[in-house]
Amino acid sequence: MKRPLRGALAAVLTALAAVACLGLSAAPASATSRDATGVKSAVPAAVPVNFAGTVSLSNCSGSLIRFPASASTDPALVLSNGHCLTSGFLDPGEVLLNQSSTRTFGLLNATGRNVATLRATKLAYATMTDTDISVYQLNRTYAQIQSSYGISALELSAAHPVQGAAIKVVSGYWKTIYTCNIDAFVYRLKEGDWTWKDSVRYTSACNTIGGTSGSPVIDTSTGKVVAINNTGNEDGGRCTLNNPCEVDQNGAVTVRQGINYAEQTYGIGACVTTGNQFDLGLAGCALPKP
Repeated sequence: MKRPLRGALAAVLTALAAVACLGLSAAPASATSRDATGVKSAVPAAVPVNFAGTVSLSNCSGSLIRFPASASTDPALVLSNGHCLTSGFLDPGEVLLNQSSTRTFGLLNATGRNVATLRATKLAYATMTDTDISVYQLNRTYAQIQSSYGISALELSAAHPVQGAAIKVVSGYWKTIYTCNIDAFVYRLKEGDWTWKDSVRYTSACNTIGGTSGSPVIDTSTGKVVAINNTGNEDGGRCTLNNPCEVDQNGAVTVRQGINYAEQTYGIGACVTTGNQFDLGLAGCALPKP
């Protein structure tokens, strides 16, 4: 899992050398491709992606997020990994809901500069079962944050991501942006005692490191968050801590050393109601329950 681990100096050097670490340049306004018959068609221009709306935690990365139905007057939310809790990893099957919290987050602007310290009022939801997420509710609304710092929340896509999509993984902890594509979706991703469903596998260019846990994965065609970075196979180990393995529907295990993964986020919104409040009893909510 991508929390800061040993070898911090090496990690810093790797992060500084990451390709497209600022990611501020817009793609050409238009481009074309040819289908199998040779007919040209328009290719959507990439949406510029930067650090605005991302956050740094004490041990991980994260982002200020909103759902399509969130109102500007709703209390703002921060998304990170379940394994990034200050209390340590959650047990398989464990779910935390509406627990008091005063955790703080450094809010970044487009260039990666810390412009504010945001504070939580509660840990709204967290689990490491089926997925790997933590969602904190803040003591400020989206409108208040926008008015004070000129920064908007990143919107979570309500749609399943697409294989082959161009993505950027934006780490507020390291202030680094990784650029690659969605390589495939993994039926089950197993790491130690934990198992995650329908995980996103990156192409090899997203060589994320410790501290990138919780980074938003942004589809560059929409600018929306489609997943949350959480782990990678570091040493070639088989289904062990920091060495997740892929398990297919027939139980066959595949190990891909050096490949990294994320957990999809499109299903979170189905569990959130008016005022950005979690309601796990909503029709269509598939998040694990306490």
